[in-house]
Amino acid sequence: MRIGQGVDVHAFSADLDRPLILGGVVVPGARGLDGHSDADVATHALIDALLGAGGLGDIGRHFPSDSSTSEGVSSLILLEQTLGLLDDAEIRVLSGDVTIVAQEPKLSPHLGSMAKVLSERVGVAISVKATTTDSLGFIGRGEGIAALAVSLVDER
Repeated sequence: MRIGQGVDVHAFSADLDRPLILGGVVVPGARGLDGHSDADVATHALIDALLGAGGLGDIGRHFPSDSSTSEGVSSLILLEQTLGLLDDAEIRVLSGDVTIVAQEPKLSPHLGSMAKVLSERVGVAISVKATTTDSLGFIGRGEGIAALAVSLVDER
């Protein structure tokens, strides 16, 4: 068995029409995050954790932010491609855990949906939870959102 860790951070977008997508779920009424793809920090952190656990590098190696193929793409598609890479390496995912760090918006009403979407996509239980920074730092000032993830995998 192997464990992987992933971290992702994005600033809020100046584009007021950009949706906030976390764990594959649109959070209604919230400011979106700035990024090359859909800027889903939760899914990006999970992808990084899975790639790390599989010994396959990181999200930037496989989905660089200067690539036209990942521009505006749903992070769920990147997650599916990551699962394909793991499958090719004969690695199976056993579990995952994601923590979203955000001062705003309130995420508790959406965590169950995020866990359901990610679990269905990965095919195993992925837990999703959220915390704040108690108004400390760039997250506490409402400048962006971060996510951390861990995953457990095994060779087939």
